[in-house]
Amino acid sequence: MSRRYFGTDGVRGAYGGPVVNDDFAARLGQAVGKWLNRGGSGAGAEAAEVRGSGRESTSAEGRVLIGRDTRGSGVALAAAVARGLRAAGVAPVSLGVVPTPAVALAVQREAARAGAVITASHNPAADNGIKFFGAGGVKLSDDDELAIETLLDDAPLPPGDALLEGISGAAEAYVAQVGALLPPRSLAGWRIVLDTANGSTCGTSPAVLRGLGADVIGLGDTPDGCNINAGVGSEFPEPLAARVRAEGARVGIAHDGDGDRCVLCDEAGGVLDGDEILTILAVEALARGRLAGNLLVTTVQSNLGVEAAVAAAGGRVLRTPVGDRYVIARMLAEGANLGGESSGHIVCTDVAPTGDGLVAALRILEVMQRTGQRLSELRRVLRKFPQRAVALPVVGKPPLESLRELAAAREGIVRELGAGGRVLVRYSGTEAKLRLLVEGPTDAVVAAALERLQAAVRRDGLWR
Repeated sequence: MSRRYFGTDGVRGAYGGPVVNDDFAARLGQAVGKWLNRGGSGAGAEAAEVRGSGRESTSAEGRVLIGRDTRGSGVALAAAVARGLRAAGVAPVSLGVVPTPAVALAVQREAARAGAVITASHNPAADNGIKFFGAGGVKLSDDDELAIETLLDDAPLPPGDALLEGISGAAEAYVAQVGALLPPRSLAGWRIVLDTANGSTCGTSPAVLRGLGADVIGLGDTPDGCNINAGVGSEFPEPLAARVRAEGARVGIAHDGDGDRCVLCDEAGGVLDGDEILTILAVEALARGRLAGNLLVTTVQSNLGVEAAVAAAGGRVLRTPVGDRYVIARMLAEGANLGGESSGHIVCTDVAPTGDGLVAALRILEVMQRTGQRLSELRRVLRKFPQRAVALPVVGKPPLESLRELAAAREGIVRELGAGGRVLVRYSGTEAKLRLLVEGPTDAVVAAALERLQAAVRRDGLWR
């Protein structure tokens, strides 16, 4: 049974559309509350009194912590989710504007029942979404989301007001916890360009870096409710690269709108994606005997060069479907402490239960300090296979096996590439897009193969 509303990372779409609207958010909050009271997310006996009485629990275990990014629609959606939770007898508490990883850490730190983040991550400001953390700050599984959707189908619109009480200090606690990863004043003399995407890290990431002594030059740090990810952030690293070169900075750091991604820029203006960050961290950890199980967990999207580099250093790579929650689930199952995605989701489970763009950046800065190498030197550890990818806007999402032209083209390309390459075809879990990726022996071979796939998609009538 497939999920109807949840995608790769929560529920996401245009605000005011058929799914992401205030009424749906209230019904979703109510469904999550009912799921929690039935034992979801590890909730157990402590919820019994709440279930029996219809009262809200006032203990830490009875609360659901709600954070949001800087989108203007976030206030109304957060209030709507809270209204639904209250209707189910669960106590919602607002953390205000905080990064997604700060919510996960708060759930873990305070032993809350769950967490919710109102965000559409790297999507434009017109979109919004809702994603959830269960007990311990871990993202929900597919089965969890299916169970919630079952309760949502018949959920009436919950009554109540739209007020949401909050608590202060979540951002400060996050800054203190993450800032302790490096020694005090260890970044004194470092000039760093920081792009916070006009999102939820505008206050936290600069505070951590400046607290460590860095000279921080800000980009994308004036959120107005409508400019999140607007030409800045991890999806648009070009302004970061230009500013690093202009300022003579040692490194550039870019987050997405909710702060769970990291893209870096070296001192020469070269942009590093998640694959390069993961490879640097994995090879360094292997050299120091600190990569648990000698294992890096990444997704099918990551470049084949990652496997080659990690294997050469004495480690191994396991792949999961695209989505950082699948990476995290595999990491927990395998006892791994490092994983992530080429998009810049980097998960260090010895620090946080979910992807954290600032933690990833600090880990790289730590490697730079310890080795004395510039980022342009460290990145040489990964030699990428030629790769090209494209995301095509599509008119629907029919089963891939029903697209005969695409299936035939893919089969032919896979046969021609053999062991020297691969083809990945999948729908986006958060947008109406078909993602195509080809790796092969030369850029010319890869480019030609990608053109063949796109032509096949057009013949199937899916992309125009």
